[in-house]
Amino acid sequence: MFFTLLRLQFLKSFRSTSFAKSALATGFMIFIALLLLSYVFFAGLFLGRIIELIAEGRDPIEFLNAGLIFFFLFEFMYRYFIQKLPVVELESLLHLPIGKRRIIQMLMLRSFISPLNVIALLLFLPFGAQVIAEKVGTLGFISWLGTLLLFSWSIHWFMLWFKQRFEDTWIGLAVVMGTLLLGGGSTYMGWFNVGEILEPIFALAMNTVIPVLVMLVVCIGIYLLAVNYYVKNAYLEDLSEEEDIRFVNQSVGFFSRFGVAGELANLEWKLIIRHKKSRTYLMLSAFFLLYGLFFYTNPQYQSEEGLSPIFIFVGVFITGIFMIQYGQQFLSWNSGNFDFFLSRKTGVESLVRGKYLLFMSISMVCFLASVPYVYFGIDILLIHLATFLFNVGIMVHVIIYFALWKPKPMDLNKGAMFNYEGVGAAQFLVIIPLMGGPYLIYLPFSLLISDYAGLLALGITGLIGLIAFKPLSQLNINRVLSNRYEISSSFRQEL
Repeated sequence: MFFTLLRLQFLKSFRSTSFAKSALATGFMIFIALLLLSYVFFAGLFLGRIIELIAEGRDPIEFLNAGLIFFFLFEFMYRYFIQKLPVVELESLLHLPIGKRRIIQMLMLRSFISPLNVIALLLFLPFGAQVIAEKVGTLGFISWLGTLLLFSWSIHWFMLWFKQRFEDTWIGLAVVMGTLLLGGGSTYMGWFNVGEILEPIFALAMNTVIPVLVMLVVCIGIYLLAVNYYVKNAYLEDLSEEEDIRFVNQSVGFFSRFGVAGELANLEWKLIIRHKKSRTYLMLSAFFLLYGLFFYTNPQYQSEEGLSPIFIFVGVFITGIFMIQYGQQFLSWNSGNFDFFLSRKTGVESLVRGKYLLFMSISMVCFLASVPYVYFGIDILLIHLATFLFNVGIMVHVIIYFALWKPKPMDLNKGAMFNYEGVGAAQFLVIIPLMGGPYLIYLPFSLLISDYAGLLALGITGLIGLIAFKPLSQLNINRVLSNRYEISSSFRQEL
């Protein structure tokens, strides 16, 4: 049955009208996956030497066993953002005379055939064969490696259940952020060492098979948990995204004060909440508000005299993260209904102004959410204030200007990870002004006068941009209007 389903999937792909395009994209992704896996394997070959350099004087096996928890925390994070759910084929399978549980089991097993599930093997097999097998023997090495692999595969099955149950919800985001903070953050801040949790388990695995048997039971148990959940909810209306309609359709009253542009900003907000890809950007914006913790607490970036220049980029990133991510595909979000705005007298102009209003409002929320960074000093708050003003006064126009260069259509219901719909050369070129723009204003005043003069110049430049908002925004509005038919034609093309 498993091979029958694979055959059906192959025939479906082969008969698709976009087979050539899909085959090219698939071939490219396979090449990238093999390239990355080769890097992982070579890292595994030199893992022993790397540990000797990092932990000079310590036993490499004990050091690795204590550090495995960080590998699993990292694995939890990248699986959450990259690992795909196996429910996409249910629409074409549930009507077949095949037992529902069998279909789910086949989809589950097919999901296991993934490059993600061989990373642990490629990374730790060479070290185990070179170091652990020599010290404790072949049986101890097999038991240790088996425990490690079963732990990794348990995360795979758990993620299939977790993402289907909590993906795109605030609970899921809270769990991921909590895992990051309690896992890596606790050790980094010196609260407690989470590595001590798993170290005894893997040390025991080298002397007995009990840990590998326990992990086998855990892995099977989590697999059954995921299978039973999918079987219980294996109905198209249940496996589709469940929304709280009252929340999705709730308007932001503040926007109603800005006329038609405000109403369209409200519609844009509802679009963000309703669709998978845009909602992912919103959640990532909340997640990246923690970006400053990696810089403001790191002695490497501290400056004994004045402010560290890298903090300017951190401030731009924190206060403008949503605008930077979401704004790079400015009109692509509306590719499905752009003709509607085109058919209205002031539709395009109101759409653009509504997006401006939304970007600036969410940037304000990001700035307010970053105020607690004042704990690291009043200078950090001043940096965030200056960069916020520069973002909403200047950078928003720059980002939109680049985003309007040959915008491409996109499917809003697809995830954001490894999805390049709507992405073009402009989305890469915008990195240049994002990185260099603030420093063009800040550095001359900082070097000639003082760091605070640089922040003042940055903030004043942003205020001038806010005062001149109408003519600056009109430049991008006119650009959309002059290219509206070309943009509309590109949006009608098949994805």
